Amino acid sequence: MREPSVDVVVLTMNDRPGEETKALDSLLAQKGVDITIGVVGNGCVPDIVPESALSVSLPENLGIPGGRNAGARLFKESGKPSEFIFFLDNDAVFPTDDVLLRLVTEARAHPEAAYIQPRLTGPDDETTPRRWVPRLRASDPAKPGTVTTMTEGVVMVRRKEFDAVGGWAGDFFLYHEGIDLAWKFWSLGRTGWYAAGVRMHHPVTTPARHARFYRLAARNRVWVAYRNLPRPLIPLYLGFWIVATALRSWHGGGRESLKGLREGWAGRHRQRRRPMDWRTVSRLTTAGRPPVI
Repeated sequence: MREPSVDVVVLTMNDRPGEETKALDSLLAQKGVDITIGVVGNGCVPDIVPESALSVSLPENLGIPGGRNAGARLFKESGKPSEFIFFLDNDAVFPTDDVLLRLVTEARAHPEAAYIQPRLTGPDDETTPRRWVPRLRASDPAKPGTVTTMTEGVVMVRRKEFDAVGGWAGDFFLYHEGIDLAWKFWSLGRTGWYAAGVRMHHPVTTPARHARFYRLAARNRVWVAYRNLPRPLIPLYLGFWIVATALRSWHGGGRESLKGLREGWAGRHRQRRRPMDWRTVSRLTTAGRPPVI
């Protein structure tokens, strides 16, 4: 029987060779699947490219979603794109050699799902910060189920649906591109599936460590709303997140968040607007995450 095929996109800026080597070694150890690797040098020439892997060197750093899109194009240009694409952070590690095979098995069991999300943990195989659980009720990270958001750095998507929605929001650069992509999949009439029994490892870090976090996160919230929501829901969604951002930024980041909100609103018309229909709003609400929170 022919092994299922999976294309795997890995971004690099050549800034963490130790972690990247571990990530690629664990990827190459995967069994039961036919893997094609695409390494994207985001503003650089990749230092680490496994034998037989595809690679591309981007002349400038396009950000994470832009770099991932470049990786996805690699496989199409090769003429042999697989049914599935797995997007892998270059500091994430496969803890066992059957992770990709198990995710494909989950995808076969849930044909309604456009993307399959493993459980992301720290290197201890247990610690899962709340923000890594892609569902609203996140108290039990070991509970599988249908999800409406996405943990972008370790996710398997179906190629057909990925191409149908146009891929990642390339100009987001960083933050919230997973919400945008998930909502696009739901607008196709599909869902997401959280395969909580399949683990991936990742260093436990905070997104606020990045200097641009508050500004880009706020800007991209505006763009997510403008790109995806029916007009009556845009002020509700942004109102909720303005309050949430103000509360979370009480001890820092408030000025940058405000700058991001202004930047997002001023630049919203440069975004392609494809609002979901009210049936999709209803489906998301029934799934536990109305698109105003």
